Amino acid sequence: MLTALPIKHEDINGSPSGGPFLFLASQAPSNMTPQDDEKREQLRQQLNDTHTWPCVFKFKFIVPAKPENEASLRAIFGTKAAFQVRESSKGNYRAVTVDEKVSGPDDIFARYEAASKIPGIFSL
Repeated sequence: MLTALPIKHEDINGSPSGGPFLFLASQAPSNMTPQDDEKREQLRQQLNDTHTWPCVFKFKFIVPAKPENEASLRAIFGTKAAFQVRESSKGNYRAVTVDEKVSGPDDIFARYEAASKIPGIFSL
């Protein structure tokens, strides 16, 4: 299931684009209910209302500090995405920010759903 939190984003030229942008917190989709479908459609509408496609979308994750977790994220996003990784103060977790050009809400949903399969991940 995806949950929206407002933040800001930049368009493909790196300029702020007016209006809020949605941070999608995700869990692995398992047997989506009609309510889940309705929430997804609401998110899709919010994304379409606040973005001009294509645009650079900022994805944020927190993962346990294991090399395979970062490697899994890099495999999901590919080589064209820009990654920023920051270790937690105790070194147990890594905050990963990924900027990727997406063509619409379905790209965003697919990335968060794929990432949700990484053990211990928090999608912000």
